[in-house]
Amino acid sequence: MDAETMLYGVIGFPARHSLSPAMHNAAFREAGINAVYLAFEVPPERLEMAIDGVRGLGIGGLNVTMPHKEAVINHLDGLSEEAEEIGSVNTVVNDGELVGYNTDGLGARRALETVTGLRGRNVLVIGAGGAGRAIVYELSKTSNVVVLNRTPERAKALERFGAVGEALTEENLRRYTSWADIIINATPVGMNSSETPVPPDLLREGLVVMDIVYKPLRTRLLREAEGRGCTTVDGLWMLVYQGVESFRLWTGKSVDPELMRGAALEGLRESG
Repeated sequence: MDAETMLYGVIGFPARHSLSPAMHNAAFREAGINAVYLAFEVPPERLEMAIDGVRGLGIGGLNVTMPHKEAVINHLDGLSEEAEEIGSVNTVVNDGELVGYNTDGLGARRALETVTGLRGRNVLVIGAGGAGRAIVYELSKTSNVVVLNRTPERAKALERFGAVGEALTEENLRRYTSWADIIINATPVGMNSSETPVPPDLLREGLVVMDIVYKPLRTRLLREAEGRGCTTVDGLWMLVYQGVESFRLWTGKSVDPELMRGAALEGLRESG
């Protein structure tokens, strides 16, 4: 590092667990870019101060994670089309003005495209939070999407993207898993726990099952899906591909997803 080193980072609360520093620092090294990426723990009451710091210090860009993805919008100069539609930001670019983007939906789409096509497919998304909204927004461009959420109003709100929104009930879960070609868990269910959002008897051979949770990497949902003959996609792939797009927005350069995934896997191992 020297006086020319650019600074990037992720803000969240908590943020120390983030795998993004490992991923992006590996990418900067590979691309020969004089930059460093750090994790900043920013409690909600200090968000405005943190964004002022980005402006004052000339930080090149940020990733934004919970709980700031929506609140940060009030402190930015502009939004990309998808960030405005979704109402959530996970990437900020500083080009003299701070512009918010959302790369989560694109990350999910590219992760799925490593194992399946999406055009005309039936996709069931469980969860209508920030990640769910981004995924529904992106996949509704090419697929038939149904979103189920415990608060049905939040699912119904996503019908503006062309999806169908319903309450997350046992009856609807059974109905739409039998209809779906692809099932996506876009909730925290299964994070560091043995819970699953989908009973194993609803899983069948030929389904593609994706879980956005990546701690543990093989969630109970994915383990049971594999046992039923499903094709699975772990949440680390979504994290990697959204990171690839963030890196492109900041630098204009592409990066090998396998490089980022290898760095993230190493970070997972080190964190236990």
